[in-house]
Amino acid sequence: MGIKQLSVFVENKKGTLHEITDILAKAKIDLRSMCIADTSDYGIVRIIANDPARAQQVLTEAGHTANVRTVTAFAVPDEPGGLALALNLLESNGVNIEYLYALITTEADKAYTVMRTDDTEKAEKVLSDNGIELLDEDHI
Repeated sequence: MGIKQLSVFVENKKGTLHEITDILAKAKIDLRSMCIADTSDYGIVRIIANDPARAQQVLTEAGHTANVRTVTAFAVPDEPGGLALALNLLESNGVNIEYLYALITTEADKAYTVMRTDDTEKAEKVLSDNGIELLDEDHI
């Protein structure tokens, strides 16, 4: 299952994030989520968008290094402990989470999460087998 995530390697300098979002806006690409991991010199901007392949294309044409990969997305109840339950299931089954961030949703009573793990297939099976809703491209 999974959804496509765009990762953009960027220089950590003033205006870079604006430049990326402006390029995507001009290409009429809708952003659903964004996460930035940085060091003092460089960073990775992770983006969930309505058209990740097109986003990669326009950013590459503008001189940015970008790639698309499949990540796991899931929904939990939007209540205290909803995410902790899912994370406990993954931990108790030996799945390591490399990174995790929130995804915008308009569904009442649900919280969406995106993550990359060391074993995508196992993570999705653990979540699915325990009643955690996995998301696909239609959900975003």
